[in-house]
Amino acid sequence: RLHWSIPVALALGCARVMAEDAPPAVKVDWTDPSAFTEVRQNVCRNGVKPEEWLTELARHLQRRASKVIAAGQRLDVTVTDIRRAGACEPWRGPRWDDVRVVKEIYSPRIDLRYTLTTADGKLVRSGEATLHDGAFLSRATASRDDPLRYEKRMLDDWLRPEFSPG
Repeated sequence: RLHWSIPVALALGCARVMAEDAPPAVKVDWTDPSAFTEVRQNVCRNGVKPEEWLTELARHLQRRASKVIAAGQRLDVTVTDIRRAGACEPWRGPRWDDVRVVKEIYSPRIDLRYTLTTADGKLVRSGEATLHDGAFLSRATASRDDPLRYEKRMLDDWLRPEFSPG
C-alpha cells in the first residue's frame, strides 16, 4: 500500500513511494515523469505507464538499499531521469509498434540525486549519479521474465560500492 496514490502524486509532478513493508530509512522520490527520456522518446503505441515501472523500481531500490546502509542511517533518493533498456521500432511493421526491442544501442540509464544522513540528521554523503550499463546484454540477470531486470541490476551495482560499510 502506498501513502500517496500514484495518479495524484504524478499530477503533482513528484511522487513519493513508501511501502508499508519498506524500512522508513529509505525514501525514493522522482521528478516529473513526463520529462523523463523514457517518456519523451517512447514511440510505443501502448507503452507501459511510467507510474507502473517507477513504482516497481522504487520498491526494488527501497528493499536493496535497506540491506546496505548502516543501521540508523537514512537514504533519500530522487530519480531525475530514466531511459529504460530497449525501445519500440514501429518502422518494422504495423504489429511492431507495441514490441519493445532490446539491443545494445538501447542501453539503460538512470540519473539520480541522493542524500545519506545519520539518525540525528547529520549529512554523511550526498551527490548525483548517472547509472549506465553499455554492456547490459553481455551480463547475466537474475530473471529473464522481469522487464526491469537491467535497470534493477544497475541500481544494485550502484548501491553496493556506494553504501556498503567498509
